[in-house]
Amino acid sequence: MNWLEAIILGLIQGLTEFLPVSSSGHLELGKYLFGIEPEANFYFSIAVHGATVLSTILVLWKEIADLTKGLFRFRWNEETSYIVKIIISMIPTAIAGFFLKEIAENYFTGNMISLGIQFIISALLLLLTLIIKPKERPISFLDSFIIGLAQAFAILPAISRSGATIATGMMLGNNKKDIAKFSFLMVLIPIIGANIVEMRSGDFSTEGTSIMVIMAGFVTAFISGYFACKWMINLVKKGNLGWFGVYCIIVGIFSILLGLHVI
Repeated sequence: MNWLEAIILGLIQGLTEFLPVSSSGHLELGKYLFGIEPEANFYFSIAVHGATVLSTILVLWKEIADLTKGLFRFRWNEETSYIVKIIISMIPTAIAGFFLKEIAENYFTGNMISLGIQFIISALLLLLTLIIKPKERPISFLDSFIIGLAQAFAILPAISRSGATIATGMMLGNNKKDIAKFSFLMVLIPIIGANIVEMRSGDFSTEGTSIMVIMAGFVTAFISGYFACKWMINLVKKGNLGWFGVYCIIVGIFSILLGLHVI
């Protein structure tokens, strides 16, 4: 991987981590187009995912600080209730990561046809938000678990995590402003945990990628992720995710055509 590829892939990760179009799916597509082995450059993948975690923390710093203060009051309050909801949302993801990890890894092999189908599934979830519009209400404990199921489904590379969780919350009738922030907060611990587990496994390779090239991807992902996160929170308030659905259909068809070697 060279500097230009690292910057482009970092930009893709930063933007698509928060936009409902699947960052992992776009990274797989980008690696395929650049001719990079899907299993290669493990450190790079860890770095760019870590960058988007940091950008989320920076954007939502006030919310995280308020939740932490509320938790350490050591009594049941709004902040404690919110944290419990986040924990509940992580249960399906933890189960999927523990029992389905090897199955999910089979989808990270550069199979463009499978990737394209997953993009189209993401599109359908987003387009459903244009049809299903219940009256808005706060996120309940049951809602948080259902949203967690949507996040677990996004263990597949081209199923957008933010798209699946935000779309599910909107179809449940959750407040649009709340569901965007909840979606981004609920993923912090799973991503950090998954990266730590992978790093401890020792199954990694830089494939000749220098630390400076990896840092270029990290910085690009962090900066683009920061602005994408802020933009997405404001965008969800308006509740129109349809154009992202159309985009995912186009990318899905493109990926399938690549897999069929039509283009």
